[in-house]
Amino acid sequence: MSSFRKALKSRQRNHHERSQPEFRKHLGLLEKKKDYKKRADNFHKKQNTLLALRKKALEKNPDEFYYNMINSQLKDGAHMFKKGKEEEPEVTEEQKKVMTTQDIKYVEMKRVAEARKIERLKGSLHLLDAGSKQKNKHTFFVDSKKEVQSFDLADHLNTVPELVDRVYNRPTVDTLSNKHILGAVEPLSQKKLSKQRKHEYRHLSQRIDREKKLFVISQKLQTRKDLQDKNKKIKVRKETPNAPAVYKFETKRKR
Repeated sequence: MSSFRKALKSRQRNHHERSQPEFRKHLGLLEKKKDYKKRADNFHKKQNTLLALRKKALEKNPDEFYYNMINSQLKDGAHMFKKGKEEEPEVTEEQKKVMTTQDIKYVEMKRVAEARKIERLKGSLHLLDAGSKQKNKHTFFVDSKKEVQSFDLADHLNTVPELVDRVYNRPTVDTLSNKHILGAVEPLSQKKLSKQRKHEYRHLSQRIDREKKLFVISQKLQTRKDLQDKNKKIKVRKETPNAPAVYKFETKRKR
């Protein structure tokens, strides 16, 4: 029981640490051993660092060389790395903006809509006057070489010589003899139609470019989605503004 009595907290005196004497109050709180220990450790750490650096400077080899020296130079007492050649950006600013704000499903939806509009425009224009000449050839067969020499294409097609090279809407002589048709095909009207046709082709070209850009963005987003997989991968081709990066994934057997 006596040992238990000695262990009782109620019978023990409260421990009071020594306080700062009255005549030293102006110096602040009295430093305890734990505070001194922290201050001393910090001081010795700094002293050891200085000694290590001094030793390293004394033992340095003046003929030492490492490859990083080629790409760095001393400027105002500090080592600065030389800037290399600026590489072509992998992602353009426009692509980065779309990729960070839109989802892959939205981009794919817009691309499909753009492709449908392109098909509709191509169907309405029929690629009229493309390259000013027809790419395919129309072969006419005759019975003898004499007929080849005297062969007249305008006569054979029943049209005027001025319209022989025309790719589209090649009217016959009978059609041109109609006054209403001739009245409709006036110089001013032809100029207006030609201007409208050029505008439509420009519009089609812009749509095709936009569809290509959306396709590239969609591919890049799909690549980033595939990279979230934990499988091992090897980079085969670097990413460019016009094409996504190509990765080769480790084949994994699915159960």
